[in-house]
Amino acid sequence: MTAPDTRSQVGDVEWQLRVDLAACYRLVAHFGWDDLIFTHLTARLPGPEHHFLINPYGMMFDEITASSLVKIDLEGRKLLDSPYEINPAGFVIHSAIHAARDDAKAVLHTHSINGVAVSAQKAGVLPISQQSLFVLASLAYHDYEGVAVNAEEKPRLVRDLGDKRFFMLRNHGLLVVGPSIAEAFVQLYVFEAACMIQLRAQAGGELTPIDPRVLAGAAQMVNTVTRGAGAGALSWPGLLRKLDRIDPSFRS
Repeated sequence: MTAPDTRSQVGDVEWQLRVDLAACYRLVAHFGWDDLIFTHLTARLPGPEHHFLINPYGMMFDEITASSLVKIDLEGRKLLDSPYEINPAGFVIHSAIHAARDDAKAVLHTHSINGVAVSAQKAGVLPISQQSLFVLASLAYHDYEGVAVNAEEKPRLVRDLGDKRFFMLRNHGLLVVGPSIAEAFVQLYVFEAACMIQLRAQAGGELTPIDPRVLAGAAQMVNTVTRGAGAGALSWPGLLRKLDRIDPSFRS
């Protein structure tokens, strides 16, 4: 199927969001965190309606382009002509969070091997790496209720997430909520790294936990390291350059 000429139907702000979200899908594929077609990265469009962009169901992440993203409302209705459908499971989780959190400009959810493995551990994320500190500073958990196709799960998802930025779906995977696509991607990178490091450390012997007093200052450390600009703002231009060298078709 060929996507319609989306660029001529949307404004500059929406188009830039589409380019950034398509880039995010390509990056998730590049780093090997995708699960064929079965997870979702969404971006909220400006305005009070909480409309958002989601992947076309059936496309691999390394195929997704700015034009092929599907614009939907909180009921899952398409708002722009598209030959593509959406995954109802992805819609349930993402619509719940976009509706409940005004700061949820980007919601990224993965089923990465490392993330699912740690989500199956009773203790969850352990304070054993620098990466884990940043996650633990704003981490919530949600117990597994099966494939997320039941709208009745929405209030429990929202309740368990609260105001946190990192969300571990037990026995399921990782989710991050960010103020921008760039910031959310870096959060996901750190979350995934914390899980990978934990699994490797656990395979190597006795662990050395980080002092809780260090954990308490993690948020201030992040602000200092990024000079208040945010890790996403600093790293996103370089990530886009990387994608442009690999395959710039995400921009189409």
